Amino acid sequence: MQRWRGQDEIPSDWGRCVLTIGVFDGVHRGHAELIGRAVKAARELNLKSVVMTFDPHPMEVVFPGTHPAQLTTLTRRAELAEELGVDVFLVVPFTPEFMKLSPERYVHELLVERLHVAEVVVGENFTFGKKAAGNVHMLKKAGERFGFKVDAVSLVTEHAVTFSSTYIRSCVDAGDMVAATEALGRPHRVEGVVVRGDGRGRELGFPTANVAPPMFSAIPADGVYAAWFTLLGHGPTMGTVVPGERYQAAVSVGSNPTFSGKARTVEAFIMDTAADLYGQHVAVDFVARVRSMEKFDSVDDLIVAMGKDAEKARTILARN
Repeated sequence: MQRWRGQDEIPSDWGRCVLTIGVFDGVHRGHAELIGRAVKAARELNLKSVVMTFDPHPMEVVFPGTHPAQLTTLTRRAELAEELGVDVFLVVPFTPEFMKLSPERYVHELLVERLHVAEVVVGENFTFGKKAAGNVHMLKKAGERFGFKVDAVSLVTEHAVTFSSTYIRSCVDAGDMVAATEALGRPHRVEGVVVRGDGRGRELGFPTANVAPPMFSAIPADGVYAAWFTLLGHGPTMGTVVPGERYQAAVSVGSNPTFSGKARTVEAFIMDTAADLYGQHVAVDFVARVRSMEKFDSVDDLIVAMGKDAEKARTILARN
């Protein structure tokens, strides 16, 4: 899959393509439906399929300071798009200038002149251009004028719930990782770099990897979770941890109230492994919540609870 950053990376001799547009944060089941439709149409037409997304999140530019919690990093979005069969992943910088493009210029300059679209696949609630003035009806009228087809896809709904990034953020914020998994089609992932903590977990017999995620990451509600832990990249094996392999983990999210902690952390106790992972890029895939965060009367009570947490996490992960 090719990855392009900005309109200037689109080759001048670029042929026609099938395009789908969106932020695609999470690349959830609704997004997968859109992308899958675009990939299928492109193959039928013997054209390239293109996913066009934006960076930073449009909300941060339109309403500075309102960046929503991020379900997936840009790199992760590209990886997931590639798994769905996409040929080109195009990231358009969402700048104040881009924000001011009228719907007409958006279509003519970007979709027609730059990308030469043969078909555009979007959600039925898609909007575009300055002040989101463009909609599916306007896009279809433009398609009739410039010779491209528009496929407006219904939102994916199950059990009276419409799958959306906003819905999934609410699930993550509530610690409901089972519901988040159902909507995403996979467990919610938090990536980050392992940094040094206070070393208290090792002292208690449960050494943890303290994961520092990027800014705006969607972190689950405080509590203890069953999760899969993965060392990302293709570097050498770190102790008994092999890059790309997933390991069972019990993960604590919160401020360690038993020790009157202040900072909110993500700490993963990786079971049946031993490695110095400081500085490594890792992923934590949250499967289910084991319990809420508690303040224990003594350290001994905490150690007993941590042992039970690990066993509960093993049981949950054995079923996943």
